Amino acid sequence: MRPTVICFSGLDPSGGAGLQADIEAIGQSGAHAAIACTALTIQNSQQVFGFEATSKELLLAQANAVVGDLPIKCVKSGMLGTTDNIAALAEFLAQHPEYLYVLDPVLVANSGGSLGNQETLVKAFAQLIPFATVITPNTVELRALTGENDLDLATQKLFAMGAKAVLVKGGHEDTPEYIRNALYIQNELVSETRCPRLDGEYHGSGCSLASFIAGRLALGDDLKVAVHHSETWLFGVLKNAESPVTNGQKIPKRF
Repeated sequence: MRPTVICFSGLDPSGGAGLQADIEAIGQSGAHAAIACTALTIQNSQQVFGFEATSKELLLAQANAVVGDLPIKCVKSGMLGTTDNIAALAEFLAQHPEYLYVLDPVLVANSGGSLGNQETLVKAFAQLIPFATVITPNTVELRALTGENDLDLATQKLFAMGAKAVLVKGGHEDTPEYIRNALYIQNELVSETRCPRLDGEYHGSGCSLASFIAGRLALGDDLKVAVHHSETWLFGVLKNAESPVTNGQKIPKRF
């Protein structure tokens, strides 16, 4: 069977982000997606209205049900929602040090809707950072996680907190013509990409990128290669994105 990525993420009824994005992106990478649902959200492609988190016990029960049943090679996490769920994932990772782990530190939706108490989540994420093969924050998340406004200092601080590798995504920066992503491994810049900035906003782009990376890692790519494949794939997915609402967020066309 194909190598499996188990995703700890929330359910998005619109299908643009969350678990649906994870499943589609991992499938497109060539790997298989298993699911441990962290929360049921109330949202559409444009806005988050609320959510109800899964209990820690139910979350771990979901994950443990597929351990040993599927050839899990990698864990990917997105929305975790509560500090209890973050602690549950840390417990799961400690029990399975053989798994690779892609940490997408989701704090808010791209629409700005809350996906948990940001202050408490930021503190709790420190438990997960040392487990991660790579962390994939956008610059807003990077600043929130570290308390540093300067991106170089913020990246260095993330490594001081135990990070092994960090992919800094620059979509939220004031660069009208391009988006700059930078991959750091052991606090050294190993690759930098600049792609043309596409018009509009996208619902689920971060989920898609992190999940495709996780799929490629599960299949055996080294991190630099996995990131390269993922960025190339994502650009095409966003270029062909669909617009459910005029002038609203677009849904990536992952197939």
